[in-house]
Amino acid sequence: MSSRATMFANDKSIESLRQLFVEFKKYLSLQKEYTRLEVTEKLSVLFSMFIIILLTVILGMMALFYLSFTAAYLLAPVVGGITVSFSLLAIFYILLAILLVSCRKRLVIDPMVKFIAKLFLKASDPSHTPAQP
Repeated sequence: MSSRATMFANDKSIESLRQLFVEFKKYLSLQKEYTRLEVTEKLSVLFSMFIIILLTVILGMMALFYLSFTAAYLLAPVVGGITVSFSLLAIFYILLAILLVSCRKRLVIDPMVKFIAKLFLKASDPSHTPAQP
């Protein structure tokens, strides 16, 4: 009788192992799907932020272009000619570019790294909405 009980126990343990394996496969499949969804969400937020920044820069450059012409024509009578006023604006933009390059870590790199780290390294919370810029 004890061999039958042992055999019955072995059958149950084999079935339990099979069930555990099936459940583990389901778990891995769900984890894979969750990871794909999580990455898709993060990349969507990152890409939309890139598009917004790109459009803002393009529109800002267009506005700056027309404002530069306005400033040059307004400065022309004050500085003695249109050529001098355009030259002064060019010097101003060169100095601005040098300032931007010299402070790029603080003005560009650090905020970008902070945003990307916050986006990708933040612990997931089911009630959490996507990261807002």
